[in-house]
Amino acid sequence: MMRYSRLQTMAVILLALSGFIYAMPSMMTPEQRDGIRKSLSFLPSWIIPHQAIVLGLDLQGGSHVLLEVDTASIIRTQINGMRDDVRRILREEKIALSGGIALVNRGVSLRLSDANDRQRMLGKLRDFVLGPIATRTGSAPLMIVEEQADGLLVLTMTEAGVNEKMRKAIDQAIEVLRRRVDALGTTEPNIQREGIDRILVEVPGLQDPRKLKDILGTTAQLEFRLLAETGAAPGDVETMPYQEGGGSVAVEKRVIVQGEDLIDAQPAFDSRTREPIVNFRFNVRGAQRFGQATTENVGRALAIVLDKKVISAPRIQTPITGGQGQISGRFTVEAANNLSILLRAGALPAPLTIVEERTVGPGLGQDSIQAGKLASYWATALVIGFMLVTYGLFGIFANIALIIHVVLIFAMMSLLGSTLTLPGIAGIVLTIGTAVDSNVLIYERIREENHNGRSMISSLEAGFDRAFATIIDANVTMLIAAVLLFIFGSGPVRGFAVTMILGIITTVVTAVTMTRMMIAVWYRQARPTHMPF
Repeated sequence: MMRYSRLQTMAVILLALSGFIYAMPSMMTPEQRDGIRKSLSFLPSWIIPHQAIVLGLDLQGGSHVLLEVDTASIIRTQINGMRDDVRRILREEKIALSGGIALVNRGVSLRLSDANDRQRMLGKLRDFVLGPIATRTGSAPLMIVEEQADGLLVLTMTEAGVNEKMRKAIDQAIEVLRRRVDALGTTEPNIQREGIDRILVEVPGLQDPRKLKDILGTTAQLEFRLLAETGAAPGDVETMPYQEGGGSVAVEKRVIVQGEDLIDAQPAFDSRTREPIVNFRFNVRGAQRFGQATTENVGRALAIVLDKKVISAPRIQTPITGGQGQISGRFTVEAANNLSILLRAGALPAPLTIVEERTVGPGLGQDSIQAGKLASYWATALVIGFMLVTYGLFGIFANIALIIHVVLIFAMMSLLGSTLTLPGIAGIVLTIGTAVDSNVLIYERIREENHNGRSMISSLEAGFDRAFATIIDANVTMLIAAVLLFIFGSGPVRGFAVTMILGIITTVVTAVTMTRMMIAVWYRQARPTHMPF
């Protein structure tokens, strides 16, 4: 029906005004947005229009880094874990092993001369392979166990097992990297998987790639060990570089507490020397282990190990039972801050190698913005001109709806914190054409109905009602394509998909609801007797 209640009219007007209000911060400076946030601090944060659209790497410049995960390190870690599991099973089953456990390609092997022990161990290993620790991917097992000649048992990872470990390692690395980059204070970083063993990191607005590389390239594997005492068994000692004093020192292989037990790390200054330090705090488990170790080893030196380097070795003066401590190591202020970020974010599952890096300057981004603006202005002007010439007054209604359509896209992107990229601008330009296309369908249907002898009001109602199904069908198919682009695409493709999805949603609202309301108000006030086009 071409009748709108006052409440419906006010709701449409309120939606349009909300779009202008929430799109406005994108036209403001950061200082102006902060002023709005402070002046309206009594309101919930989600109501305050203070969030601007984030410009992507191709628009505002920034850093691009492609990282490769060390596959050999992941396999080596998994093999060491398999060896520990085999030792545990031998210990639980009280099976004596004379020849030791050897490392083989993607697995471990052990030789048992006693047939009964061998069969018992073979059964336990098969249970282990099929158990919850070695989950399956489809029908392919992650590990297999084989009995070979001369009583040799071999436990190896399959190709599916290696791929599964790589997948988990990449997922974990992405989460760790995201926490590290977010701690830098950057906005909308793009961190995603590239292929099987690579991770792409794009940080818009960050013009110092060295700082990004320092944060991303460090494994941040923190361990607390004891310095080895004189006369310790060689198998229990490991030699590591000593960052503070130079040279190298011998530390025990036994790890007291690992970095995964940290719940917080903050940069600070030593109250006596005023040197930068890092204060840390353990969780309950870490605090108990650390307290017990420091209580039993008062007077010994505690080695603080980061990525297989001893950065500090303070002497334990008294038991530390509060679960808190500090790391010192002749840090600069920046180094202490970076170390605290790394420790808070957690350790990477494997070393990462930078295989590609580049910096996009803001000048190139500004050129892209100007080119995008020019294309948008020309597209909007030509579309508005076409609608005015072709449909007259109804063209004005369509153009008003078109302007609100674009405003709503920017408002929704601001609310969602979406990133606007150059392909995203192309998506907006495309939705400008599709938005008025819906109006063209409606107007041509109205014209056809009127030419068939219908009355003015009947033609208007029939035009909107019969074109609505066509508009929905067309937009749903476009929406499906845009959603698939967002799901399976990456980088610029997803930027294009986001603006397309938002544009399709707002098209249905503006081209149908708002245009129909304006025509209904016009008809009620003017009472025309013939079509204005």
